[in-house]
Amino acid sequence: MDHLDQLEAQSVFILREAYRKLKPLAMLWSLGKDSNVMVWLAKKAFLGRVPFPVMHVDTGKKFPEMYKFRDEYSKKWDLDLLLGDCPPVEEMDPSLPPAARSAARKTAGLAAMIEKHKLQGVIAGIRRDEQGTRAKERVFSPRGASHKWDIRNQPPEFWDQYATPHEEGMHIRVHPLLAWREIDIWRYIEREGIPLVDLYFARNGKRYRSLGDADITSPVESNAATLAEVIEELETTKTSERAGRAMDHESEDAFERLRVAGYL
Repeated sequence: MDHLDQLEAQSVFILREAYRKLKPLAMLWSLGKDSNVMVWLAKKAFLGRVPFPVMHVDTGKKFPEMYKFRDEYSKKWDLDLLLGDCPPVEEMDPSLPPAARSAARKTAGLAAMIEKHKLQGVIAGIRRDEQGTRAKERVFSPRGASHKWDIRNQPPEFWDQYATPHEEGMHIRVHPLLAWREIDIWRYIEREGIPLVDLYFARNGKRYRSLGDADITSPVESNAATLAEVIEELETTKTSERAGRAMDHESEDAFERLRVAGYL
C-alpha cells in the first residue's frame, strides 16, 4: 500500500471500531475539506452508506456556499443529518478574546446536541498537524460529564488498541484523521474525486485554506485555482493552515481554553 492507502485503512479501522464500541454514535460535519473526507471514508467503511447520523452544529454565520453544499450533498450522500443551533455570543465567557468568544458558541451548541441525543461517541475531523493543542489528542479521547477534556489524563494507545472508558454522563471523541496532514487530505481528495466547497480555490488572488464562520475567517493570498495547484502550493508554503482564523491570532491560551471546555 502507498501512504494514502495506509492512512485510509487506518481511518476505516478507527471508524469501524467506533461503530462497534460506541452507541449512540454521530459524526460532526462542518462542511469543510476534512469532514468531507471523513464522510467519504465512512461511506467506504460501511459499504457505501454512513450508518450513523451526521451533525452540523450551526452558528448561522457560515458562508452561503457552505449551506448550499450542505443541502445538496446531505441528499446526494443520503445522510441522516441532525441540525443544532448555537446560543448567542452574549452567553459565552466574556473573558475570552472576541473571535474565541464567538467560536465558543459551537462548544455550547455541540454540548447541547450531545446531551439531547445522549451520545456515547462523537466522530470529529481534527488533525494533529493543524494546531499545537490538537497534537495532544488521542484517537479515542474521553470527555468528562461536563464535556471537559482532561489533557493530563488520556488513555495510552499502543499498537492500535483503543480504550473506550465509560462513566455516567461522559462521551468519547473519535478522531479518524488524527494522523493525516493537510497535504494528505488534498492528495486524497484529488485521488478520490471528493466534492468540496469552491471557496478553497483561488479567486482574484485569494482562497480559503480553512473554513469557519464568515465573520471570523479570512482568505489567504494564493493563485491556486485547481486541486493540482493547491497541492503544489502546499509543498512549498510556510503559511499556517489556520492563518485566516481570527482566534488563532488572539491570546496564546485561547484555543486551548476552548478545547479543554469541549470545542470541536
